[in-house]
Amino acid sequence: MPFARGSSPSPMLGWEREGPAPKAWEGEGGAARRVASQGAATMRYRPSMSTTRARALRRDATDAEKRLWARLRNRQIEGAKFKRQEPIAGYVADFACAEAMLIVELDGGQHTAERDARRTASLQAAGWHVLRFWNDEVQANMEGVLATIARVVRQRRGW
Repeated sequence: MPFARGSSPSPMLGWEREGPAPKAWEGEGGAARRVASQGAATMRYRPSMSTTRARALRRDATDAEKRLWARLRNRQIEGAKFKRQEPIAGYVADFACAEAMLIVELDGGQHTAERDARRTASLQAAGWHVLRFWNDEVQANMEGVLATIARVVRQRRGW
């Protein structure tokens, strides 16, 4: 018995497809055909403003952010997974590790103490621990910054 491309040659899997395979835009369930036949407009995903802002910040990272990200990514610090420019509690955190509930912020000349204090208080109220480093410190003392981050990750995990 011939099978269409993408169908199962095994009756144990419980399905066989009659006729040609659907087009890529039709999908497996035929939802696109149903929506089109009903005359309904298809809904598109529209990212939130914080997601759009986070994407722009990832694209326009500072030199210090790029250097630190090269050392945080791929679970290089205590096996912890960090994300960069992550929307959290109405803010975009420079680096965040969800398993340790840790945010690492890099501050440059544009940061003000009052604004940073409000931001830190809001993030802490959401359960996050916030570490702040100056961009210059990352450039001049990368190993010290990484050692501090690793120590806090261990503490926050309870190791």
